[in-house]
Formats: sequence, C-alpha cells, structure tokens
Amino acid sequence: MLSPKRDKLPPNRLQQLCAGQLPDYAIDVAWSGDGTQIAAAAVSGPIHILEPNSNNVQLKLVGHGFGTTAIAFHPKQQLLASVGQDGKVRVWDTITGAEQSVQQGGAAWVERVAWSTDGKYLATAAGKIVRIWDGTTFEMLREYTGHAATIADIAWQKGKPILAVVAYGGIHIYDPEQPDALHHWEWKGSPLNVAWAPNGKMLAHGNQDSTVHFWYAATGEDLHMSGYSAKVRAISWEFSSRTLATSGSDSVCIWDCSGKGPAGSTPKMLAGHEATITALAYQHSGFLLASGDEAGRFCIWQPANRTPMIGAATFEDTEITALAWSPDDKLVFVGTAFGATAVFRVK
Repeated sequence: MLSPKRDKLPPNRLQQLCAGQLPDYAIDVAWSGDGTQIAAAAVSGPIHILEPNSNNVQLKLVGHGFGTTAIAFHPKQQLLASVGQDGKVRVWDTITGAEQSVQQGGAAWVERVAWSTDGKYLATAAGKIVRIWDGTTFEMLREYTGHAATIADIAWQKGKPILAVVAYGGIHIYDPEQPDALHHWEWKGSPLNVAWAPNGKMLAHGNQDSTVHFWYAATGEDLHMSGYSAKVRAISWEFSSRTLATSGSDSVCIWDCSGKGPAGSTPKMLAGHEATITALAYQHSGFLLASGDEAGRFCIWQPANRTPMIGAATFEDTEITALAWSPDDKLVFVGTAFGATAVFRVK
C-alpha cells in the first residue's frame, strides 16, 4: 500500500489534500514560483506537472532518456529545467509542454541544475564541469572545469549571482561575470550536498563520512562537525540563517549558527523518526521544518517548541525521497521511492 496513513495528531495540524503516483522512484520535486504547479520527476525519465490541490496530471513530459536526475522551476516563469543521464539540459514550457531549449551538458550524465534566484542564470553540473547558461536565451555563458573530482552539488546564494560548487577536494565559489573562481577552499572529503545560509554569511555541506562542514563566506574559515551515525544526505537552513537542520541519524540535528556560530555548541536533537532521515526542508519564510526517513515517516516540526513535532504521517513500505514547500509555505509536496506522492497542508 502506497497511500500515506495519517498518525493520531492534534486536530487540524496536518491535513492530506491529495495523493498521486509516478511511474517509479521520485528523484526530485519542485514548485513553480507562483505555486500553481508542482513538478515531479521519476528516476526512469518521465516528469509529471501536477495541480497542487488535486495531484491531477496537467502534463506528462518525456524527460530524459536513461533517466532524469534533477529538476528546477524558474523562479518567475512557468519554465522547468531538467537534466539527466542522456547528457542533456532541457528547458520546458510547463503550460504547453513544449521544449524551449535542449543543450549538451558537458558529460555523459548531467546531475545538478539550479536557477539563480532572479532567474538570470541557469547552472548545471556534469562530471567535473559546471556550465552557466543565460536564463532567457539559454546560450552557454561560462564553463568552469577546474574541479579535481565529480561535482556533488551546486547552490546559488540567495539574492546574488554567486554559485557554490562542491566536490571531493573542496569548494569553489563562482561569479558568472568572472572567468575564474572567486575562491577555492580546500578540504579533503566527499561532500553530498551544499547550501548557503540565506544571509550569505555561511555555507554548509553534508558529507559521505558522516560529518557536516561549515564555511564562513567572508574569510574561508571552516568548522567540522562529526559524530553522526550515517552519511549526511540532507541539510536545510532556516530562513533567518540562525539554524541549520541536518540528517545523519534517526533524529533531526539542529545547529545554532547565530552569535559566534556552531563551534563548541551542542546541537538540538528532534526525536520522532525510527529510521535514518533522508530528506529535510525548512519553510521559505517560516520556522516549520519538514523531514522524511527511510521507513516512509514524514514529520513536521516547530523546533523551538517544547514539544517540537506538530504533525506526522507514514507512507508504508517506502522511503521519503523528496520534500518541497509551496512558495507561500502552506503546503508540502512529498515524493517516495515507489513513486507515491502527496500534498499536505499544515495548520
């Protein structure tokens, strides 16, 4: 059974609005900037464009041959960028379903895609190559190749066209207007993800060796946090930049990054999962946090509360693979390893 079961909770804290089904594993999900559409990509390739309140399929995009790896909505337009194992970067009109652009990503697999927050640039990562595309014409503007290993993740700074790129050996910081990296900070480890603090002062990445690494953007000074029981597959910053939520066990770990930062501090642990956490997402402009785990449990937290869990539901016999809040922070879209999807409202 793939439909989620709602746990016993206080009234009206978590309401399931609808459920749906992808052909297989939900590799990535995304909301349109205006909140009227959801995109959900199956690992085998197809991408569904859905209505948020019904999960009805508006469009079925063919996606990528051999498999889709990541998707990202344009922040201001009904355009969806997708990348995949066919080596292509595609941009789709999500009203008509037409392909607006098809480009070569630079390697056999293209694994990451991200729009700058103003939509001016689109960044993609394939193998050891990062390419920057014009967000209107989709012409390639830059190619950055100075990476020692396959790129693990990319992330734009909020409000600025500054791109962070992580791979084994460290982190590179790029400005698309410059031909070379602004910074290269060395670190011998294998990152899995990277995220800017919304205020741009810190970056963090979770790692294969069950650690989290922090960087101060102004100086390149770094901090290393260990002690996790599993690799840190998911991280998410709270909108004020005060806290970072991380996976790495069956509890959500919350680091306080205010004041002097997390160095020497003890993180807050949120208990409520019974399996390793696989997905995390803070609201865009609020204090609620969504989390999911390998056993299909989905939770909503208000971490500062004395009783932080305010809602939970369980998808039976499957893993939570993707979470995304709607732009207005009222709804959460959930995707799973068996392709089950659902939209929840948090009250």
